[in-house]
Amino acid sequence: MINFSFDGKTYQAHKGDTLAAALLRNGIGLVGRSFKYHRPRGIMTAGVEEPNALVTIGDGGRSEPNTRATDVFVYEGLVAKSQNRWPNLSFDIGSVFGLAAPALSAGFYYKTFFGSAKRWMFYEYFIRKAAGLGNAPTKTDPDLFSQRAAFCDVLVVGAGPAGLSAALEAAEAGKRVILVEQDNILGASLIRDGQDRDGAWVESTQARIRAAGGRILTRTTASGYWEHDLVTLTQRIAEPGQTPSHGVAQRLWHVRAGQVILATGSIERPMAFAHNDRPGVMLSQAVRTYVRRFGVVPGKRVVIATNNDDAYKTAYALKAAGAEVVAVLDARPAPAGADSGLPVYNNAVPLSTNGARHCLKSVTARVNGLTQSWDADLIAVSGGFTPVVHLHMQAGGTLDWNDAAQAFVPAASRQNVTTIGGAANPEPVFNVVPVSKPKKSFIDFQNDVTLSDVDLAWAEGYRSVEHLKRYTTLGMATDQGKLSNMAALGRLAEKQGVAIPEAGLTTFRPPYTPVTMGLLAGAGAKDAGAHVRRLALYDVHAAKNPIWQPLGYWFRPRAYPVGSETLAQAAMREAKAVRSNVGMTDVSTLAKFEVSGPDAAAFLEIICATTVGKLAVGRGRYTFMLREDGFVFDDGTVWRLDENRYLLTSSTGGADRMATHISYVRQYLCPHLRVSAINVQEHYAGIAVAGPQAKATLSALIGEEPPRHMSTVPAMIAGVPVIILAASYSGERAFEIYVEASHVGPVWAECEAEVSKQGGALYGLEAMEFLRIEKGHLVVGGEVDGRMTPHDLALDKMLNKAGGYVGASGLSRPALSEAGRRQLVGLEAIEGNIPEGAMLITGEGASPHGHVSAAAFRILDGGSIALGQLTDGFARHGEELIATSPTRGQMARVRVVAPHFYDTAGERYRD
Repeated sequence: MINFSFDGKTYQAHKGDTLAAALLRNGIGLVGRSFKYHRPRGIMTAGVEEPNALVTIGDGGRSEPNTRATDVFVYEGLVAKSQNRWPNLSFDIGSVFGLAAPALSAGFYYKTFFGSAKRWMFYEYFIRKAAGLGNAPTKTDPDLFSQRAAFCDVLVVGAGPAGLSAALEAAEAGKRVILVEQDNILGASLIRDGQDRDGAWVESTQARIRAAGGRILTRTTASGYWEHDLVTLTQRIAEPGQTPSHGVAQRLWHVRAGQVILATGSIERPMAFAHNDRPGVMLSQAVRTYVRRFGVVPGKRVVIATNNDDAYKTAYALKAAGAEVVAVLDARPAPAGADSGLPVYNNAVPLSTNGARHCLKSVTARVNGLTQSWDADLIAVSGGFTPVVHLHMQAGGTLDWNDAAQAFVPAASRQNVTTIGGAANPEPVFNVVPVSKPKKSFIDFQNDVTLSDVDLAWAEGYRSVEHLKRYTTLGMATDQGKLSNMAALGRLAEKQGVAIPEAGLTTFRPPYTPVTMGLLAGAGAKDAGAHVRRLALYDVHAAKNPIWQPLGYWFRPRAYPVGSETLAQAAMREAKAVRSNVGMTDVSTLAKFEVSGPDAAAFLEIICATTVGKLAVGRGRYTFMLREDGFVFDDGTVWRLDENRYLLTSSTGGADRMATHISYVRQYLCPHLRVSAINVQEHYAGIAVAGPQAKATLSALIGEEPPRHMSTVPAMIAGVPVIILAASYSGERAFEIYVEASHVGPVWAECEAEVSKQGGALYGLEAMEFLRIEKGHLVVGGEVDGRMTPHDLALDKMLNKAGGYVGASGLSRPALSEAGRRQLVGLEAIEGNIPEGAMLITGEGASPHGHVSAAAFRILDGGSIALGQLTDGFARHGEELIATSPTRGQMARVRVVAPHFYDTAGERYRD
C-alpha cells in the first residue's frame, strides 16, 4: 500500500493508482470547487480532459497547482490539497456566489466595473483575490528541466491498439520509430474495454517494437505540432511534487519526424441537464476505467445515460463488479439496448440530479414524454465522442463534419500526418437536444458556463464562436474546452437554426495540456529552455569551476575566478593578462562553414557584402553579411584554405540563422553554381591565443614562425594537425587554432601549458567583452541588432563596389541613407559609470536619441566606456549627453567619441 495525504488527512492507495482512483477508493467524492460559483465538484473523467478534480500537489518549490487528479500517479508521501475554497472544502464561504448567479452571468465583468480610475483600483483588489484556482508557488523550484532533440522516420502519438499496431508495422519495416503515450502504461483502453485482459498482446507488441529498434516514451504528451513536422513532447520523469531520482523532473523533446501518425483517440462528451456538475456525475468510459483498471467502483446504485452503444460496456462492467444498474436511459428509440438484459428506457434523457451534502441521491429523466426518477449515487453519461484533432489542426489540417458521429473528423493536412483509430472513426451517436433548465445545465464545468450563458451571449449579438468564447470564457480554462466546445457549438447552432459546421469552430492552439514553466524558462531555470550542447572541452573547463554563461545553444565559461574573486574581478584580471602578456580562450562555438568547389569564390561573393573572391590562398579577411533588405545580420571572417576551398566563420548566436541563409542562397538564388557548403561548427573545436606574447607562444607550439595577420597555415600541435588563423578580436596579436573536436584535448593541454609558461591566463566571455568594446569591435545582438546598415556601423567603405551580393539592392532604398538614422558611436564617461542598456538623452525629461549597446571599463587606464547607437551619431562627436537607466536607478554624463578606444592605428595586432 502507498500512503498519501489529501487536505491534511492520510489515506492509502494501491500501486498504479492515479490520485483520482485513490480518492474514489477511499470514498472521497468531493474534491474541489468551481471557479466562479464555488460549486462542489467531483471527479468526472479518468484522463487529461478532467475539468473538476484540480488539486495542488507537493510543497514548497515543488508545489504544483491546478494539477489534474486524473493525471498524477500516487507515490509514497504524495501531498495533495484542494483549491479555491475557504475555510475548508466541505464548508466554503465562496459558495455564496452561487446565490448571486443571476448577476454573474456571461459578460458580467464587461457590464459591472465602470467608473473612474480610482474605482478600478478598488475593483482590482477583489478581482485579483478571486482570480485563479490554485496558488502559484513562492519558493524556487529545486528541480532541473532538460531538453532533447530527436529525429525519426515515424512518430506515433498514442499507444492504444491502433497506435501500437502502427508503431510495430513501421519498426519491423526498418523505420526509425518513436511511440509516445501520455499514460504510464500502454494499451490502457484495452483494459478499460475488457480486451487483452492479461496484457499479453500489449507486452508482446511493445517488446517487438523495442527489438526492432523503436523507442517508447511513456508519461509523455505530444504538446504541440509545428512547421516541417516538428512535434514537441513533454515527458514527465517524476510525478508532480515528487523528488526526481536524478534531479531532472521533466524533459521537453523536439522531434523532427518524416511521418507523424496520430492515434490520439477520442474524448467522451458529457450531457447537458440540470445540476449535471454535481459530484457523482461521471463520464461512462471513466467509470469503466476505474472499475476495470483500478478495481474501484464509484457507485452502488447507478443510472446510465447514453446516446450510443459504448455505454452498455460500462453497464456490464458495473454489474460484474457488484454494482446495481437501476436504469439505462437510452436517448435512441427502441429497440436500442433491447437485448442487453438491463433495465433500458428508450426515448429517455436525464433532466436533473438531486442530492444533499455534496452527494448525488437521485436522477430524474424524461422517458417518452413522462417524468420518472430513480434513487442513485452515480450517473454515468455518454453523449458521444469528440475525436482528439488538436495536433492535426496545429499541423495545418482541415476538418470534415461526420453527421453520424456528430463530430468533426480529420481531413486533409499540409504536413505529413495521418490520423488513425478512434480519432478518425468515432462511434455513431443519436443527437440529443438539451431539454432541461439552461441556467442549471453546465457545459464548461471549470469556468461555470451554462447553456443560459450561451443563450444570453447569442441574444446580445455574440454570434461568432470566437466572440462567444471570449464573452462567456467558455473553453478558456486549463482544460481548453475539451469537454465543453462541442456542446457550445451545438447550442449556438441550435439558436441560429443552422447545422453545427455552419456555426464555426474555435482554434486549437498548443500546448495540448498545460506545460510546466520550467521547461520554457530558458537558462533562468538552470539549463532549460533550449537544447544545451556541451563544448568538446566541457569537462576541462568544468574542472576549473568557471562561471558559466548561456550563448545560443551553448554554455561557455564567462570567467575563471581564482579564490574569492567576483565575476568583475576575475574578468578584469583575465583581460589585463591579454593586454599585458597572453591569454587563451575556447572559441569552439563560432559558426563555421566549409565552402568548396569551382564556383566557391562566386558563391561567397553573393553571401558576403565584401570582396572575398580575390583572396590569395592562405589569406583571410573580415566580412559581414546582409539580409535582402540591406540590414547587417551577421559578421565573421573568410579564409582561402586552397584554390577552391574556403572557411567562413560567423557568430555563435547566429549559427542557425547563417546556416539557413547559406542554404537559401545555395538552393534558390544560385542553384546553378558548382559549390558545396557544409556546416562544420561542431566538427572543429577552436582555441584563441591573444596578447603581446601570443606570437612567441605560437612559435613555441608549432616550432616555426606563426602566420602574419589575416593569414592562415596548417601546422601540428601535440602531434595533431591543426589550422592556424591569424586574426584578432581583442586588439592584440592573436591566433585562432582549429582542430577536429575529437582530438582537441591534447592540443588544449599543450597550449595551456605554454600560455602558463609565458605567465598568461585563461580568459572567458566577460574579459572578451571588455577587450572587444575597448577595441570597438561589433557583436551580433548588441551593435548588430537587425536595424543597422553597413553605413550606420561605419562599414560602408568595405562594401563590394561591384554589388551582386545579397542585400545590395536593398541598400539603394532612400530611407537607408536619410538623416536621422541611428549610427554607431563610442561613449566616454565624464561623470559616473555608464549603465549598459541605458537611454541616451540630451537632458532630463528629453526623448531618447539612442541607447548604450555595451559598456565596460578601460582595462589598463581605468574609466567607463561604452558603444552605442545615436541618432546622426557620426556628426555628434564631442557632444555631451546623459546615459540613464531608470529601471536600475543609474545615470552617467558621457561624451560622444569615435567607437575605438585602444590602438586606433591597429599597430598592436600586426606586430
